[in-house]
Amino acid sequence: MKQKISHVALVVEDYDDAIEFYTKKLDFTLLEDTKLSEEKRWVMVAPPGAKECCLLLAKAANDRQKASIGNQTGGRVFLFLFTDDFQRDYNKMVSRGIEFVRGPVLEEYGQVAVFKDLYGNLWDFIEPTEMNKGLV
Repeated sequence: MKQKISHVALVVEDYDDAIEFYTKKLDFTLLEDTKLSEEKRWVMVAPPGAKECCLLLAKAANDRQKASIGNQTGGRVFLFLFTDDFQRDYNKMVSRGIEFVRGPVLEEYGQVAVFKDLYGNLWDFIEPTEMNKGLV
């Protein structure tokens, strides 16, 4: 048996604002943007080189969903973005106005910092140690 997680839904307020943030600030690739109805689109983005999983940007459709924008995990880190060059990408993200809430630290598993996306969701930004490089 083989299984994989292919998409993770991220509740957003506005499709176009979310696309702009992920493609312009984080250099994600817009994989698909298909209109399904007047209110709904199928929008997928992924980091450069990603093969297994992408984000499905899902516009909040009701008050309950709107209440979870930016807080899908109750304030915990929600998503993990790995890189092959921490300093290069960290400097680029800082220059583009990405807000880091915890600065770079070296942990046994790699160099890591925590940033907020445009809605306040927390992300771990990580360059794994040599021992964990296969994870990138």
